[in-house]
Amino acid sequence: MWQFEHKAKTQGYINIAGVDEAGRGPLAGPVVSAAVILPLDFSCKGIDDSKKLSEKKRDALFPLIMEQAIAVSTGISSHLEIDQINILQASLLSMKRAVENLSSLPDFLLIDGKFTIDMDIDQSAVIKGDSRSISIAAASIIAKVTRDAIMEGLHDSYPAYNFIKHKGYPTKAHKEAILKHGPCPVHRLTFKGVKEVVNAG
Repeated sequence: MWQFEHKAKTQGYINIAGVDEAGRGPLAGPVVSAAVILPLDFSCKGIDDSKKLSEKKRDALFPLIMEQAIAVSTGISSHLEIDQINILQASLLSMKRAVENLSSLPDFLLIDGKFTIDMDIDQSAVIKGDSRSISIAAASIIAKVTRDAIMEGLHDSYPAYNFIKHKGYPTKAHKEAILKHGPCPVHRLTFKGVKEVVNAG
């Protein structure tokens, strides 16, 4: 899990940030990214791609990462931006915002996926990085827990859709709720499962 960080260190980089997002697939809510710079002596068992971890495990790891990291930040792109510029561009924008929000400026970025971000910082895209890089895995946990908390908050405003349970993902119950009630103000109107209902209306 340290191979990419160690390689960057041998190339002379000091502040290496892992960057990942959560929320590309949901039909509602924002996409949230996190950037995390870990110290070399970081020790935290069980860190992995957030999708492979239970909610309980993610919630337990979140404060440990926040406590031990050199710097942690998040960046958000709203459902409105997602509809305007598409989910890929919104994801990359939220990643850029997360990096810009770091209290310590990184000199190298490890980005989950196959795309780099539009910043004047040396960087490398790492496919399946959330299960191959400790920094990206840590960022995936921060992003996921942060986004889940946002969706739980939105549940209070729009209880008919049960965001607290599925966090906006396209479950059968969520799609049925959209058909029954129509989209709410935080739904992504360009997404399949939402746009058909909008067009039919």
